[in-house]
Amino acid sequence: MTTTVRLPHRVEQALATYCVEAKRTKSEVIVELLEQRFMGTQTGRTPYELAQEAGFIGCVGGKNSGKAQPGSTKERVVAAIRKKHAR
Repeated sequence: MTTTVRLPHRVEQALATYCVEAKRTKSEVIVELLEQRFMGTQTGRTPYELAQEAGFIGCVGGKNSGKAQPGSTKERVVAAIRKKHAR
């Protein structure tokens, strides 16, 4: 069955880019997404994997990664706790 859909330009560009990167046709991608939406087909990926792919999980590396910045809230809280519990 043939169906015509008008896509906003940004969506069409994103779909085209994805299809080139994934080496899949637009039809394959659209059918898969519609099946997931209406048939309840799962992707097989965990919520953690989905969040990681979306860029919500991970850290930004740098020379001060994981260290409190001078004058930062974390540094002031650590200093206040140490002062309170100093022996």
